[in-house]
Amino acid sequence: MTANVHEETSSADVAAAELPTHGVLISDVAAGKVRSLLEQEGRTDLRLRVAVQPGGCSGLIYQLYFDERMLDGDAVRDFDGVEVVIDKMSVPYLDGASIDFEDTISKQGFTIDNPNAGGSCACGDSFH
Repeated sequence: MTANVHEETSSADVAAAELPTHGVLISDVAAGKVRSLLEQEGRTDLRLRVAVQPGGCSGLIYQLYFDERMLDGDAVRDFDGVEVVIDKMSVPYLDGASIDFEDTISKQGFTIDNPNAGGSCACGDSFH
């Protein structure tokens, strides 16, 4: 006797399965901070968007912000309920990067360790 198992697939599951992924990692501490911030806002529909934009004294700057949109070509990766989204133009600049969160006397905030950065400025806010 064999049992037939039928799994229902929602359109959201299909859409998520078709989205490209990326090589950015987020630490447990940073994911926890993102989760905490989203809970404070009462928003479960937001994702952490990471982007690279022209600017800063070294040529490129990072942008991290919450976004409810999914844009054409976005790459997404889920970290235990925290979705990290990267636009298709930023993916090559961020591949292999890791996001962490520091909470010390001298610094509080998200940090990005990016092996693709050839150098950065003295303030540490931009890279090339």
